[in-house]
Amino acid sequence: MPARMKNPAFVLPGGMKGIGSIVKAVDQSGLSHELQEIVGLRASQINGCSACVHAHTQNLIKAGTSSERIAGVAAWREAPYFSEPERTALQLTESVTRLADRSSEAVGDELWDTAADHFDEQQLAGLILVISVTNLFNRLNATIQEPAGATWG
Repeated sequence: MPARMKNPAFVLPGGMKGIGSIVKAVDQSGLSHELQEIVGLRASQINGCSACVHAHTQNLIKAGTSSERIAGVAAWREAPYFSEPERTALQLTESVTRLADRSSEAVGDELWDTAADHFDEQQLAGLILVISVTNLFNRLNATIQEPAGATWG
């Protein structure tokens, strides 16, 4: 099934320019590319964005990430494949992605303090931005029904 329309970020002149600047900044944050893809995959799984799940999975495969780690993202709490910083990043991803599901503060002090223990300010900024941009693309793709395996641009 084809998408309802071209991705809105590509329809409006300059739409991808701003997003591209954010992505470039994230790449300069010191956050590993693998962790960016892992948190992107988790946010996309939560949001049910098949296009982004597919893209993040393919990017992880190309980067040489093991199939166990990729498959384990969906069950990261029980999977033995993730370090404590990665677990913290995945927990932060879930908290930021599930804002509407919470009856208390979105990111509690304990999670924030743990994240700040594992990541410096630039890495933490990169992590928050990659989670947020992933959520943006998940919402764009869900709205236009972008199929898995689609090419953008």
